[in-house]
Amino acid sequence: MALMESGAILIYLADKTGKLLPKSGEGRYRTIEWLMWQMGGVGPIIGQVHHFVKNNPGKAPYAEERYLKETHRLYKVLDTRLQGRDFVADEYSIADIAIWPWISRFEWHTVDLKQYPNVRRWYESIAARPAVQKGYKVPKDMGPIPMPK
Repeated sequence: MALMESGAILIYLADKTGKLLPKSGEGRYRTIEWLMWQMGGVGPIIGQVHHFVKNNPGKAPYAEERYLKETHRLYKVLDTRLQGRDFVADEYSIADIAIWPWISRFEWHTVDLKQYPNVRRWYESIAARPAVQKGYKVPKDMGPIPMPK
């Protein structure tokens, strides 16, 4: 439920401010499509990786294997989508804003971003945005944004 609510809040705020979500047309629906992809795939699946792999390693090998495999599939989908484009819906949008924080824990997912060069380029370009750097320290400073090696 929280993932759906967060998507709805992002849509509401984008509509209210007139930013980060086109008002109509294909761009709007493409942005919402990728926001829904995050809400239905990235959030739930990577959340399970955080639970089983990061916080409880070795306790459920089947779950670890299952969710890591699906996480890599999602990274591949994202990498394919980002081929030849800067952002998932072409322009920086609420879809990127929703997906990026999950990817920012790539080390927790045992993902080497060298395997996904388009994701890496996208990740680094968003990480360089001043607003992202500022927001990364909220609610508490967790140190610098992780950067791939």
